[in-house]
Amino acid sequence: MKQAQGTLSIDTPGQGLVEITAEIAQWVLRQGVSTGLLTVYIRHTSASLVIQENADPSVMKDIKTFFMKLVPEDPSLYTHTTEGPDDMPAHIKGALTETSLSIPVTGKRMALGTWQGIYVFEHRIRPHRREIVLHLTGEAEDSNDGE
Repeated sequence: MKQAQGTLSIDTPGQGLVEITAEIAQWVLRQGVSTGLLTVYIRHTSASLVIQENADPSVMKDIKTFFMKLVPEDPSLYTHTTEGPDDMPAHIKGALTETSLSIPVTGKRMALGTWQGIYVFEHRIRPHRREIVLHLTGEAEDSNDGE
């Protein structure tokens, strides 16, 4: 059994979804784990992680629009307003989504569906640098050491 852990720093342009599938896929491949489980974790409370369709950009636009309507940025609705009008709505959006994802690894690749991608869902208006922790546990590829 092998374990590996790493981090990614992702710069977001502000509210919206930033695909990070390729960066994670490259990291997984470098670990030499043929079969296992990957945990992807975001170390923030005002951003989250989602797996979504990555073929049509209008999906990302619609998700962002839906969340803006679901959780309005109206300071009169919240008591926590010291960090700006987008902060409490960002926390609520984060509570409605995920801070971690579990993804099977098969053949040294994430077992995502054909149209699935992994995204950082930034809930704040301003750009941020987000830290993603990756933890992979599984069976290492054959070492061909003669055993």
